[in-house]
Amino acid sequence: MGSNTLQDEIRQVGRWLAACALMACSASLAAAPAKLAPLSPPVVLKVCLFDPSGANGPLAQTGKDLAVDALAFGLKLDLKTYQDERVASDDFKAGRCDVVGMSTLRARQYNRIVGSIDSPGNVRSYAQMKTLIRALAHPDFMPMSITGRYQVIGVLPIGALYVMTRDKRINSIEKAAGKRVAVLDWDPSQAKMISAIGAQPVASDITTFAGKFNNGQVDIIAAPAMAFYPLELYRGIGTEGGIIRFPLLQATGTILMRRDLVLPKIPDLDARMLQLRDYGLRFIDTFVERLKKADANLPENLWINLSEEEKARYSRMLREARLKMTADGVYDTSMMHLLRKVRCKHEPDNEECSLFDE
Repeated sequence: MGSNTLQDEIRQVGRWLAACALMACSASLAAAPAKLAPLSPPVVLKVCLFDPSGANGPLAQTGKDLAVDALAFGLKLDLKTYQDERVASDDFKAGRCDVVGMSTLRARQYNRIVGSIDSPGNVRSYAQMKTLIRALAHPDFMPMSITGRYQVIGVLPIGALYVMTRDKRINSIEKAAGKRVAVLDWDPSQAKMISAIGAQPVASDITTFAGKFNNGQVDIIAAPAMAFYPLELYRGIGTEGGIIRFPLLQATGTILMRRDLVLPKIPDLDARMLQLRDYGLRFIDTFVERLKKADANLPENLWINLSEEEKARYSRMLREARLKMTADGVYDTSMMHLLRKVRCKHEPDNEECSLFDE
């Protein structure tokens, strides 16, 4: 994290978490930074954007919307869409783009704190996700957004991650035993989780998991609603499958910048980053409404409803997985602490809020 010592970083994390006792986080954003004039002449930034649906997909469309709005700040975004996330990441590392948009899971290699957001059961609703994103926009978080030459510009919600199955009878953990479940081939922690419940992990990536589900190579996947129609997941569900109405987590995407490439073009970068955060927070409300609409557009007859007892059991299972993976060094403890603060701010009577092991 730049040139800070470990002790400085620990103190910074503490200040950020203290400031984000979460209403304080929101209040601090009311004090907007002084408005800066648009860059003149405009600065061109090459942007690599991952969207498994291609150039006409929902994430690509969001990128096009942002490119239009960026002109008001004196930024020209030269967008290139990738259907292979690994290639987008490799091009970013090689300096072929200044900015990249990718899944937060893959972004963990660039920033472990932010990359820990998409942990099992991270937050339980879009309202909680909005609270989290406000916390990440707090000025005290900026030093933690920088890791060497990489900097997190922002985090965007991409929807609740639902279990989708080819057989509606697979509606419990026990019934998943022996079934084939798609997992990311570059994230070994997922395979461990699936094996632990007695299911069979099948190595996939974000580009191939839909095809494996649709053609019957796997029985179960997890995906957000906005992927349902673009990736034709209804083909995999068919007439016998369904969608469990319980999110495993609220998935996000991360926008990263090559600070070493952008800073020479924009010397007052840090000041402009603070200004851009306010625009980003306004944009989040619109994007969350799109996600809610995508959830509502899933066919009602496909939903598999769980009892309150089953939901509580699944929540405990996700919590245990999260604790285990944090103890194994997969997730950052400061982010786990913040996620718990967010959940307990919205659901103070939840049983985990009387526990202090996260």
